[in-house]
Amino acid sequence: MEFRSLQYFLMVAREENITKAANLLHLTQPTLSRSIMQLEEELGVKLFTRSNHNIILTEDGMLLKRRAQELVSLAEKTKQDFQRGDVQLTGEISIGSGEFRSTRYLSKMIASFREKHPLVRYQIYSGNSENIKERIERGILDFGLMMEPIDISKYEYISMPAKEKWGILVSELSELSQKETIQAADLQNEQLISARSEKMYPEIRKWFGEYYDQIEVIASGNLLYNEAILAQEQIGAVLGIELDCHYPGLKFVPLSPSVETPTVLTWKKNQILSSTTIVFIEHARAYIKSISGD
Repeated sequence: MEFRSLQYFLMVAREENITKAANLLHLTQPTLSRSIMQLEEELGVKLFTRSNHNIILTEDGMLLKRRAQELVSLAEKTKQDFQRGDVQLTGEISIGSGEFRSTRYLSKMIASFREKHPLVRYQIYSGNSENIKERIERGILDFGLMMEPIDISKYEYISMPAKEKWGILVSELSELSQKETIQAADLQNEQLISARSEKMYPEIRKWFGEYYDQIEVIASGNLLYNEAILAQEQIGAVLGIELDCHYPGLKFVPLSPSVETPTVLTWKKNQILSSTTIVFIEHARAYIKSISGD
């Protein structure tokens, strides 16, 4: 399977039209059609269903699209890693991050790195820990900013200087918003909105104690903005961490006893790193040390 064939395939999948795709690729329509047919013959599947006006991906086509996008992204990233200048550091650093207060430290870290290496570019991916770990394993991401715990047998890491504080984000019309802190008993009859895995954090299980089996999570997601919209409609209270964001009509109330979770900047162990990535790791360690006063 040729890499060029995958690029042709992705263009056709995007445009859903052979003629438009051929024009964008500066190919003749027969040449592009022949390339797609050869790819289908090589894989032994149909990638598109054809009509008079457009072509649509089959299920096999959608699977190939996902794999091809990953391969093309990885190839582009590899190319960026090797585009190093003789005088100044270049290339691209890809970082996945959840929604944390610690992201502010990551941003300051990047800003200080850019002062020394202005030609380096960055790709930021927003997602939860599962998404980020998967992309690190596939080589699509260099780093991930995640909450602990992490598997130290698989990842190297740098501890961030701040911890994430847990609480609930609740409508100001709710009686819970009048409390200074929230205890586990306060939530036993409440409907909760949570990130997919937050309920399973060891600290949260321990905090709920005997009430853990009595909590009701009616909705889940991985972006606080969407969860906050549900809370504004009084569908439930969001169980999550405090962020530097303000949502009209909502109030963040911390848990009691307090629950705080460390965050870490991670990367995969035992992998070959680009020179740009190596220098960034050295800078990250020095930056965190300088602001932590160690």
